[in-house]
Amino acid sequence: MAQVLTVLGLESSCDDTASAVVRFGAPTPIASSIVYGQTALHAEFGGVVPEIAARAHAEKIDLAVEAALQEADITLDTIDAIAVTAGPGLIGGVLAGVMCAKGLAATRGLPLIGVNHLAGHALTPRMTDGIAFPYVMLLVSGGHCQFLRVDGPDDFTRLGGTIDDAPGEAFDKTARILGLLQPGGPSVEVAAQSGDHKAFALPRPLLDRPNCDMSFSGLKTAVLRARDAVIARDGGLHEAVRADLCAAFQAAVRDVLVAKSRRALALCPDATTFAVAGGVAANQTLRTGLTQLADEANLPFCAPPLRLCTDNAAMIAWAGAERLALGARDDMTLAARPRWPLDTTSPALLGSGKKGAKA
Repeated sequence: MAQVLTVLGLESSCDDTASAVVRFGAPTPIASSIVYGQTALHAEFGGVVPEIAARAHAEKIDLAVEAALQEADITLDTIDAIAVTAGPGLIGGVLAGVMCAKGLAATRGLPLIGVNHLAGHALTPRMTDGIAFPYVMLLVSGGHCQFLRVDGPDDFTRLGGTIDDAPGEAFDKTARILGLLQPGGPSVEVAAQSGDHKAFALPRPLLDRPNCDMSFSGLKTAVLRARDAVIARDGGLHEAVRADLCAAFQAAVRDVLVAKSRRALALCPDATTFAVAGGVAANQTLRTGLTQLADEANLPFCAPPLRLCTDNAAMIAWAGAERLALGARDDMTLAARPRWPLDTTSPALLGSGKKGAKA
C-alpha cells in the first residue's frame, strides 16, 4: 500500500517487556525496538515465575513505550495505531500489556489492534524479507512448535505441531537436567559445540508416523536416563560427557524438525518460501539443517535476524499493521487470553479446557 502506517507495538506475553515503532509500507520498517529481559529475575528458580514476570511487566511496560518513542524520535501524536499482544501467554503479563495499550488508545483516540503472539512470529518474514503468500512457516519457540501454511495476516492453517513439549521447553529441561544455566537454549548450544553428537544414541520421536506432528518429551526423558547411567558408571558428570549429551540432544531435535519440515513442504507445493521463526530458530545447528532442506526443495529459505526470532514488539506492531491495513480493529472490550490458537478450525493438539484450546 502507498500510505505509510506508523504503529506502536507492545509485547509482554512471557519474560520480555518490549515496545517498538514500525512504519508499515516504508523501505526500512523498524524505527525502534526496545526489549527489557527478565533473565536475572528468574535465574535462581530454573524457569519463568509467572507472578514475578507479571510484576516486572507492570513496572517496565510504560518505560519501554517511552524508550521506543524516543529511539524512533517521534511522539504519540504521529502514531496511527496501537498494536498489543493479547495472547497467548502468561496471563498476568498479557494483561499488563493490554491495559497499557488500552490506556494509550483511549487517551489518544487511536485504533487498537489485538495481536496473536504467534501471528507476530509467523508474519515476521514479511517484515524482514517481504515474502509473498502463501508460505510454509515453522514456528518454533519456548512454548510453541507448529507448522503453518500462511495465506494471509489472519489466515493460518496448521499442518502439524508438537503433542507435548515444545523444543524450547525441551531445551530448558535438558539444561536443567545437565546443570546448565537458564535459558536452556543458548546454554545447550554453547556446550554442544565441543561435544560429539554420535556419543549417545538418542531417539527421534514420531518419525515413524507419516504426519507433521512432533514429540519432544520422550527425548528429554532419554537425556535424563543417559545422564543417570553416566553418573552411576563414572560417579559424576564430566564436562566432556555433558557436552556430548548436549550435542546428541541438539542433533536429535534438528533431525526431527528437518524430517517433519520435509513432510510439511510436501503438503504445500505452491509455497513461495520456507520460513522459520521463534526463539529456537536462533539455534545455528537447527538453521543449518533447515537451510539445507530448503535447498533440496528448491525453495527460498527465510529466517529473520536473531534479534527478531526471540520475543519482540516489532513483530507485534507489524502484525497489527497488516491487520489494520485490511480494516481490522478492536475496541475496549479486547480481552487478554492465555490460550489462542492461530488455526481455530483444526482439532486442538494439546487438548482444551475452560480457557480454550492450548494449540
